[in-house]
Amino acid sequence: MSEKSSNSSGSDEDVDPESGHPVELGGVLSKWTNYIHGWQDRWVVLKNNTLSYYKSEDEREYGCRGSLCLSKAIITPHEFDECRIDISVNDSVWYLRAEDPEHRLRWIDSIELHKVESGYGSESSLRRHGSMLSLTSAASGFSATSTSSFKKGHSLREKLAEMETFRDILCRQVDTLQKYFDGCADGVSKDEFQRDKVVEEDEDDFPTSTRPNGDCLHNNNGSKEKLFLPASPKGMNGIDFKGEAITFKATTAGILSTLSHCIELMVKREDSWQKRLDKELEKRRRVEDAYKSALSELKKKSHYGGPDYEEGPNSLINEEEFFDAVEAALDRQDKIEEQSEKVRIPRLTPVPPGDAYSVIGTHRFAKQVEDVVQNHMTYSLQDMGGDANWQLVVEEGEMKVYRREVEENGIVLDPLKATHAVKGVTGHELCHYFWDTDVRNDWETTIENFNVVETLSDNAVIVYQTHKRVWPASQRDVLYLSAIRKILATNENDPDTWLVCNFSVDHDNAQPTNRCIRAKINVAMICQTLVSPPEGNKEISRDNVLCKITYVANVNPGGWAPASVLRAVAKREYPKFLKRFTGYVQEKTSGKPILF
Repeated sequence: MSEKSSNSSGSDEDVDPESGHPVELGGVLSKWTNYIHGWQDRWVVLKNNTLSYYKSEDEREYGCRGSLCLSKAIITPHEFDECRIDISVNDSVWYLRAEDPEHRLRWIDSIELHKVESGYGSESSLRRHGSMLSLTSAASGFSATSTSSFKKGHSLREKLAEMETFRDILCRQVDTLQKYFDGCADGVSKDEFQRDKVVEEDEDDFPTSTRPNGDCLHNNNGSKEKLFLPASPKGMNGIDFKGEAITFKATTAGILSTLSHCIELMVKREDSWQKRLDKELEKRRRVEDAYKSALSELKKKSHYGGPDYEEGPNSLINEEEFFDAVEAALDRQDKIEEQSEKVRIPRLTPVPPGDAYSVIGTHRFAKQVEDVVQNHMTYSLQDMGGDANWQLVVEEGEMKVYRREVEENGIVLDPLKATHAVKGVTGHELCHYFWDTDVRNDWETTIENFNVVETLSDNAVIVYQTHKRVWPASQRDVLYLSAIRKILATNENDPDTWLVCNFSVDHDNAQPTNRCIRAKINVAMICQTLVSPPEGNKEISRDNVLCKITYVANVNPGGWAPASVLRAVAKREYPKFLKRFTGYVQEKTSGKPILF
């Protein structure tokens, strides 16, 4: 996965140093499109708190295919898939996969950084906006909410008004008392100055100390000195100190009483608000519990477009729902096939002579083909009678389908074997139409597309094909070598045997991809033609021809589909396939010369 940004990590360092905003991040992520196309690579861009995606980086100029605002987005790293991120906004969900866990972590960090910058759910945004809210609340004194809360009791407001009045009175009294104290201090200073002056005079003259009005004072021991009486309290600027002191005491007592009353009212109001807060917290808890419960229920329900409900070890869909969904999808395919058969245009493909198919090839897979052919001729034609491991699961007329249950590491590997007898066609004709890729789509309804990767010889090709997806199972593809052979009989009384074997191989031009699960197969159709003698001198007609078919299939589907579903689908589809194919060959060969 390629990414482009000005930094190498999606952490707090992914911030533009000039603007302080997170930088743009772009790169390739796999996005879940739908259950048909699955995961597809898309160019994803994270910019300005918005996540957008484009089909590719080259197509950005044509506009994005979708975008999400991350302000209220919920980012959920997947519990089991270490490369997956789920981003949901209301009902819209994006399922994204990074190349590895490190890239996923980088994207998660970058997305969270953009969310923080947008101001939703971030601690820094609360710090940025919280201080302004606090200042506004403080400046307003009492907000509208606070005022409304006081409507039930006006005593607190009244007491606060009293506090304002007491404050004004107290300030005036403090100013008055301060003036009185300043006056007293000035008077004492003057008395001390005059007393010092009298002591310094000549004591021998015994001067007479006179009052300001001329009176002479004598002390008790007969000495004379000037004495100055202290200033009268009432005479100091006309202030009644005693009265002011009493008033000051009353004011402070009133303030203390009012404060006590305010505290009592606030305590009661705090209890009321605490009860309201407790109720709100309880409501919030109930809402959160309801949300978690609803989210849990939502996860239990099948969401047919999401990757969590497709095939996988941690799928949220249970086995019963898985089976119902597969069965419903197969029923829809059957209806589509019935309609397409009405308008199908038959192709004319000549059947080449059998001699060309009896030779062993010389290509690089020749020995492997020969080993597979001999193995099928040895074991596939053996009778199942008496073998308790084979279970008869379907019997419809001449058709019988057997199964032997085999599991390896939890994956169903049941070998299947079917026997059938079809009138009017030969083994050569049946094997030709089964092998010929030109008519494959005329009778095979489970294939989405296929192509011949390499032609090895006239009777051997390497084919790559993808099968139609049956939701919720993942889509499968298969790469196999297909060879057709004619096995000459060693006894003149035994019929010749025609065989088509398809077995998985590897090829550089068809490597496995993440889009499909690569299945492994080893399939063979073995046909023997029996001819009953015609009456009299009549020529052999198709009424005298009977083809015995043995079809064996060993398939490793890979993936995590439930065993019960795989077995049920095999039991349903194999008989339908045989009847559909043999009916197609009978229709193609009807009225044409018999080709042995």
